[in-house]
Amino acid sequence: MVQKKKYSIGIIPGDGIGRDVIKATTIVLDAINSSGCGFSMNYRHMITGDAAFEKYGNPFPQETFDGIAGTDAVLFGAAGDPHTVAVLMGFRLGFNLYANVRPIKSLRGANALKPKADFVVVRENTEGLYCGAGYVYNDTHVNLRIFTTKAMERILRFCFELARKEDWKKVTFTHKAHVLTHTDAPMREMFYEIAKNYPDIEAEDMTIDACAMQIVMNPDRFGVVFAENANGDILSDVGAGVIGGMGYAYSGNIGDSMGVFEPIHGTAPKYADKNIVNPSAAILAAKMMLEYLGETTMGQKIESALEDVLSEGKVLTYHMGGKVSTSGFAEAVAEKLTA
Repeated sequence: MVQKKKYSIGIIPGDGIGRDVIKATTIVLDAINSSGCGFSMNYRHMITGDAAFEKYGNPFPQETFDGIAGTDAVLFGAAGDPHTVAVLMGFRLGFNLYANVRPIKSLRGANALKPKADFVVVRENTEGLYCGAGYVYNDTHVNLRIFTTKAMERILRFCFELARKEDWKKVTFTHKAHVLTHTDAPMREMFYEIAKNYPDIEAEDMTIDACAMQIVMNPDRFGVVFAENANGDILSDVGAGVIGGMGYAYSGNIGDSMGVFEPIHGTAPKYADKNIVNPSAAILAAKMMLEYLGETTMGQKIESALEDVLSEGKVLTYHMGGKVSTSGFAEAVAEKLTA
C-alpha cells in the first residue's frame, strides 16, 4: 500500500483582508484533504502583524520564525501598516526568499482586458531600492538602490532556470541601464553572459517604461520578465490590471529551501473581516504552493475549478459584481474541485 505524502503547511493570515481570504482558502484546502487524493496537509497556524505585536511585542516574533522553519511551505495573507516592512522582511530576509515570482495570467470569466495574457514577473526580493538602506542629512533625503554581484547572478540564473522548467521561450531583462550606470548597466551585461548558457531560451532587454507599455498593449509577447525589486512591484500591478485586477494576482516568495505564497493585494482595512472580498488571488496562491510542493495536478485542478465558478457567473463576490460572501465563493470552488 502506497503511503500518502504528508505536508506541514504554515497558515498565516496576517492583517486586514488577509484574514478573510486565508480563511476562505482553507475551505478549498480542507476539501482537498477530504478528497482522498494522494497527499494530506497538516496546518500550523501562526501570527504576524498586529496580532503578533499585541501578543509578543514583535510583528514577526521568534515563535513565528521557528514555526515557519518547521513547515514545508507557507500560505500568507497580507501585511499592513505600521508593520509591513518588518513582516515582509521577516519572511524574505529571514528565509532568504530571494525570488518573488508573480504569474500574470488571464482566467476564464475574470473580464480581463487581455484574455490571452500569460507571463510571469520575477522580482529580486532582497536588494534594490526596497533594501531599506539610506539616510537623511539636513534637508537631503536618500534611499539607496543596492545590488550585489552574488544576488544579481543568483536571480538571473533563477529566471533562466524557471523559463526552462516551465517551458517559457523568452526571458526579458528590464532596466534603465542608460541612466543607472552603476547598477542596471553591469547587471544587463551579466544577464547576457548568463544567457549564453541557455541557448534554447531567447534573451532580450527592454527599458522598464517600455515594458510597462507593452504589458498593456501586447502582453502575449512575454514569457519570464525580470525586474529589480521596486520595478517588479510596479510591473506586476500593471499586469494585474490587464488580467482583471488585484483580486487575481498572486505570488510565491521562493528561496533554496522555503516558499511563502500570498496574494499581492494589500490589507484593504475598510473591507477587513466583512467577508465580502474576492479570495481568488489567495486561492491561486494555494495552487502555486501545491505546485511548488510537486502536486502539479491538484494545483491545475484548483485553477480549473476557480475558472468554472467565474465563468458560470452565478457565485460572485461584491467586487466581482455579485452578492456572495468571500467564504461562499470559496465553498463554490471547493464544490467544483471535488465534484
